[in-house]
Amino acid sequence: MTIVTISRGTYSRGKEVAQKLARALNYECLCREIIIEASKEFNIPEIKLVRAIHDAPSILDRFSYGKERYLAFFRAAFLKHLQRDNIIYHGLAGHAFLQTISHVIKIRIITDIERRIQEEMKREDISADHARYVLIKDDTERHKWSKAVFDLDISDPKFYDMILYLDTINVDEAVSIILHLIQLPCFQTTPKSRQHLDDLSLSAQVEVALINDFPKAEADANKGNVFVNIRGSLIDEKKISLKVNHILEKVERINKIHVNVVPYFIKD
Repeated sequence: MTIVTISRGTYSRGKEVAQKLARALNYECLCREIIIEASKEFNIPEIKLVRAIHDAPSILDRFSYGKERYLAFFRAAFLKHLQRDNIIYHGLAGHAFLQTISHVIKIRIITDIERRIQEEMKREDISADHARYVLIKDDTERHKWSKAVFDLDISDPKFYDMILYLDTINVDEAVSIILHLIQLPCFQTTPKSRQHLDDLSLSAQVEVALINDFPKAEADANKGNVFVNIRGSLIDEKKISLKVNHILEKVERINKIHVNVVPYFIKD
């Protein structure tokens, strides 16, 4: 019982690897489906969710919390879906949310840029220069996003359990290697790793529930006990606590809520 995330650039053949791997394991294969789920559940336009998990944050986002809100919606839908287990995910941002889950295998697929350019030219019927521009721009945005949101470099090998270079091996060989990796004991689902994923999912659900009233709220769940940090005035501590508890009444799987009001510090 394992989850596999496949990080890939455009036209790197990572999608083929994911689909063949899912068929071999009889696993669910996901990509854009998570965005569609989040869009429907939270009534958010798809395009805004796509941009939130692809484009680097702008200065405006930092003041309006626009990107943070959409990321929270995506993360909540994503983690909730992954609780089902036996999933291959090859869409945007998945690996970034799951770095601490031991039964998630994080794979990076890379391919020579010239091969990717040829594939983009063929599929999109564009020139080599245009294809190169589009691919480099796309890769740059993904790097900026990961660095801005998680302070992680997606090209850093420490981000993954394995990196596969699809100019050295082909798609079938890549699938075979991953199938072997999945059998290793260290990647099997355990009660502890399952609980950790459940806790992450509940934390995400709590943050989404609070996001309209408290856009910078941070939640940490542990077996149904939820700890929420809210920035605010200590004078309003009781009022804030009551409001948080009221908002979270409808969130399932919560046993107890602990609210910590973190005071603002105003510089002279």
